[in-house]
Amino acid sequence: MSAKRTRDPAEAPPCAPPDFSPRPPRLKLPPRACDCHAHILGPAARHAYVPERLYTPPDCLFPDYLDMLATLGIERAVLVQPSVYGTDNSVMLEALKQGGGRFRGVAVVGYEVSGVELDLLHGAGVRGVRVNIVDVKESKGVLPLEKLKHLAQRVQPLGWHMEFLLHVDEFPDLDRAFDGFPVEVVLGHLGYMRAGKGIDAPGFRALLRLLAGGRCWVKLTGPYRISASALPYADVTPFAHALIAANPRRVLWGSDWPHVMVRSAMPNDGDLADLLADWIPDEKLREQALVANPARLYGFV
Repeated sequence: MSAKRTRDPAEAPPCAPPDFSPRPPRLKLPPRACDCHAHILGPAARHAYVPERLYTPPDCLFPDYLDMLATLGIERAVLVQPSVYGTDNSVMLEALKQGGGRFRGVAVVGYEVSGVELDLLHGAGVRGVRVNIVDVKESKGVLPLEKLKHLAQRVQPLGWHMEFLLHVDEFPDLDRAFDGFPVEVVLGHLGYMRAGKGIDAPGFRALLRLLAGGRCWVKLTGPYRISASALPYADVTPFAHALIAANPRRVLWGSDWPHVMVRSAMPNDGDLADLLADWIPDEKLREQALVANPARLYGFV
C-alpha cells in the first residue's frame, strides 16, 4: 500500500531522466543474473499518474529498460510497482506480459484486495506486494501491524512476500516487530537510512538481527538515496559488507532503474553494476546474490 495524500500534481517535482546510454560494466556479471528492483514509467500520454504523487517522472519505457539489461548482461529482472501509479498495476503487468517469463513483479494492492485480483496478478508473474511506509508520516516509527498481517495472510497462500519501503533507523525494534510475521519480508535500499548514521544505528542493528535469523531479505539498491557522497558512494560500502556478513543467502541486488530519487549527478548503470566488486568482493557470494537468491525468492527456474 502506498500513502494517500491530497496534493496538487503541479507540486510534484519532475525527475531527471536516466542515462539512456548505459555502458557495459567492467565487472562481468554471471549468467542468469537478476536485477531485483526496477520500475517502468509511461508513456504518460496513456497511463495517468495519481494526483497525490511525490514526483513526476519522465517516460522510462520497457524497451529502454531492456536495452539497459542487455548492455549490462542481465538476463532476469523484477519490476516493482512505483508509487506514482497507486494500485493501478497496468504498466507493470504490460511489461511482464512482454517479458516472456524473464520477469517477475511486485504489485501494490489495497488491504481488501479480492482473491480474484490476487489470482490474476499471480498468473501474470507477480510474486509479492509492496507496502510504502516512508510516505505515511503519521506512522513514523510505528508499523500498522494488524493491517499488515491481514494483508500478509491474504497473500500467503500464493507464496508471496511483502516488500517494505521504510527507514530502518525509525524502527529500533524491527526484528521484534516482524517476529512471527506470516510471510517473507523484503527491505530495500540497504535499509534506507542515511549512511552518516553508521552501521551501529539501533535500527540497522535490528535489521542485521532480522537478516541473520533468516526472517527477511535485503536489496542492495539505490545507494544514492542514502549516501552523502558521489559515485562510488564510499560511505555505503560498510552497509553492504555488514549485510553480506549477516546472511549472504538473503541479500539481493537491483539497479533501481530509472533512478527517480537521484538528487545528485545521474549515475550510469554500468557504474552502478561495478559497485558490486567492492560491495561483494567474493565472486561466489556475488553470484549467489545475483542468481541463486533471486531464483529462490521470485521462483525463477
